[in-house]
Amino acid sequence: MANRDTLGGVIHTYQKYDPMRFPSPRDPGEGPDMVSAAFEHALMFGERRELTEEEMARAIRLDPSQIAGLGPSIDALKAMLEERKRKILERFETRKARKRAHKALHGAAAEVKPPKEFADRFRQAIKTEQLRDLERLWYATGDDSSPFARQLVQLLDRMGDKYEIEELIAKYVFTGAESMTVPQALEVKEELEKIDELLKQLEEAAKTAQIGLIDMDLLSEFAEPGDVEGLSELQQQVQDYLREVAERQGLEQSKQGGAFKLTPKAHRVFQNKLLQRLFSDLQASRTGRHQADLTGEGAVETQRTRPYEFGDSVANMDIVSTFTNAILRSHAERGAKLEVGSGKSESSESDSTAKNFPLPTSHFQLRSDDIVVHKTRNTPKAATSVVMDMSGSMRYDGQYVNVKRMALALQGLLRSEFPGDFLSFVECYSFGKPVEPGKLLSLMPKPVTINNPVVQLRADMSRDDISEQMVPPHFTNLQHGLSIARRQLAVQDTPNRQIVLITDGLPTAHFEGEVLYLLYPPDPRTEAATLREGMLCAREGITINLFLLPSWSQTEEDVRFAYRLAESTRGRVFFTAGRDLDRYVVWDYVSRRREVLG
Repeated sequence: MANRDTLGGVIHTYQKYDPMRFPSPRDPGEGPDMVSAAFEHALMFGERRELTEEEMARAIRLDPSQIAGLGPSIDALKAMLEERKRKILERFETRKARKRAHKALHGAAAEVKPPKEFADRFRQAIKTEQLRDLERLWYATGDDSSPFARQLVQLLDRMGDKYEIEELIAKYVFTGAESMTVPQALEVKEELEKIDELLKQLEEAAKTAQIGLIDMDLLSEFAEPGDVEGLSELQQQVQDYLREVAERQGLEQSKQGGAFKLTPKAHRVFQNKLLQRLFSDLQASRTGRHQADLTGEGAVETQRTRPYEFGDSVANMDIVSTFTNAILRSHAERGAKLEVGSGKSESSESDSTAKNFPLPTSHFQLRSDDIVVHKTRNTPKAATSVVMDMSGSMRYDGQYVNVKRMALALQGLLRSEFPGDFLSFVECYSFGKPVEPGKLLSLMPKPVTINNPVVQLRADMSRDDISEQMVPPHFTNLQHGLSIARRQLAVQDTPNRQIVLITDGLPTAHFEGEVLYLLYPPDPRTEAATLREGMLCAREGITINLFLLPSWSQTEEDVRFAYRLAESTRGRVFFTAGRDLDRYVVWDYVSRRREVLG
């Protein structure tokens, strides 16, 4: 008999529903990774396209075991649809429907009286049964209301029906004996395609638990009302759960179910996931990266000690060792004085002296030779400016997505591991422009507005009648970007300054004073101006590390330019695939920090 203790077991037995398997909306766990899907969408589209609830549902993955036993069985719905499809295929045959469609087409064509100038083209189109030829003939008439044009429209419908039936025959294997009319064959084709679409949705839901992708209106045409209602309730339950997870991970959604918005919390979650992925490939003994935070004012104490030297900070004093030295020294000096004053050396008298003069614990003098200080490891500040190429060529193969992902990973590294370091971002197109960290996601490659094989433009930006909006934006002005980065780093009080330059080739724009030059193919004047800016960076003690991304238009001259720019500032050139850019930049930053500490 059911009672308070067995009621839950009865429900589990009959409904096969284990409430412990389905996560609670208030489950403290992270749940499915929704923030990565949201950020990948933002990296790809920036602010041009919002992330809708449907796109989010398609991007995330749930554990299918979490929905096992909830609502109607997905396998049962699939079996029902497959059975209906099997019965249709075993009932009908398509040979007669194809003949009827062919007869209807040529019967309608026989009644058409084309004008003489179109007669040959019309006969050829009907003979070859080419829909495209009939469409071009309709456009050639020039008069939509003419009798010939109206007859062509009817012929296009008949030929379209024949195409649909031939597609039906090619797509499905019918084994029945019942013949179909042309309209009936078209209805059967539509029904079979609906069943295939539902089967595809149910198959995906069974693998990824994406219940929200099932078209309930379409399913209601085939399934029982109770099954559809139960599946709709499960769909709503999963959507509510995902909405709760999204809020926990920093994704905000309007109450009306609008687009998702990324909060600072979501930025931190995504950056932590990036760093976990990047550092998971490194051996623990070589990363030098620890989970525990190191606190202090510019120095980290080690276990080793050394005697105090004039000028050492007493903040690093080893208090226990220092006071122990002072006590032992004071005791030794007092014992020596007593021994000299008494002139006795018998052990009995020494024991008496030790009893009369016990080890001093409160009155002693601290001398400089008693002091012991910890050896320290310096943690100097580093300053980095990341110059990112956002010209028109960066749209190929989605290179700009890899650049933005790298920027977020580097920002997350400094926030968590080196919070005292300086980091700034500069985007390069026809101009250079500083980028706020919160605006990284919205960066997009600039649209190409000039397709001429040779471009030589000059714009005097000092004139009031010329603005940035009037200049084609898709060129690459590395000189201006380096100039902005140099000015940002020049005011940083540290000798450890570097520019991380990410581009896919030679620059195509530069400034000479206030005059902007846009030159394509790349001109030696632009390269010379860029190298001069690199020398100014070297004069300020700034190193340029250049990450050269692969491009379909990359040549040997692009590589030589990268070497010349890096060598002029004692920097380095990295050749890396775009998808590995974040890993290379972050690992290089960590390795350079270890060199600075050493």
